[in-house]
Amino acid sequence: MSRISSLFVTRLYRAELCERGDPLDRDELATTCLSIADDDGAGQAWCERHGYPGYTSYASLSDLAWRAPIFKALVKVLDKHVAAFVADLDYDLDGKKITLEDLWINILPTGGVHGSHIHPHSVISGTTYVTMPEGTSAIRFEDPRLAMMMAAPARKPEVREELRQFVYLTPAAGEVLLWESWLRHEVPMNMADDERISVSFNYAWG
Repeated sequence: MSRISSLFVTRLYRAELCERGDPLDRDELATTCLSIADDDGAGQAWCERHGYPGYTSYASLSDLAWRAPIFKALVKVLDKHVAAFVADLDYDLDGKKITLEDLWINILPTGGVHGSHIHPHSVISGTTYVTMPEGTSAIRFEDPRLAMMMAAPARKPEVREELRQFVYLTPAAGEVLLWESWLRHEVPMNMADDERISVSFNYAWG
């Protein structure tokens, strides 16, 4: 009797941020993100210099949890989500811990995109969504085997999700997504009239 099974599964964690830990005031988080962006001259200059649409604190600020209590509370909640995901992944941590490495703000305006990339020096990466206006862009994940499918025919339009080469997700404000840092992803163009605000992060092992 024939049998087909799935091998080398890519795990994706998706949850309401408030499922673990105390609820966070999303309006306060949004206001704090915008306030920090307004004050971060170095970050604004970096974005302009590198042609980055909108704003990110990735290259300029590494102390968000110290700057604002709402970020300190956010880190405590994220730690719990990441711990749950790490348990699911069955990592052998060899007595070490997976801990927060960096945390940054993303503000994507109308027409802004964030090109395809990975996070090569981390173990777990993710994003929590602060504002997701109607019609804003999804996040797109790429099958990590894609470069090795040189002679494979295209999939049918109605292909089931686990066989797609690209998967698009549109999280709601207040959700968190986690994935292993080697998984390539991108944010297509924001077609909404309002800014898309999120907070991204990396966790490292050591």
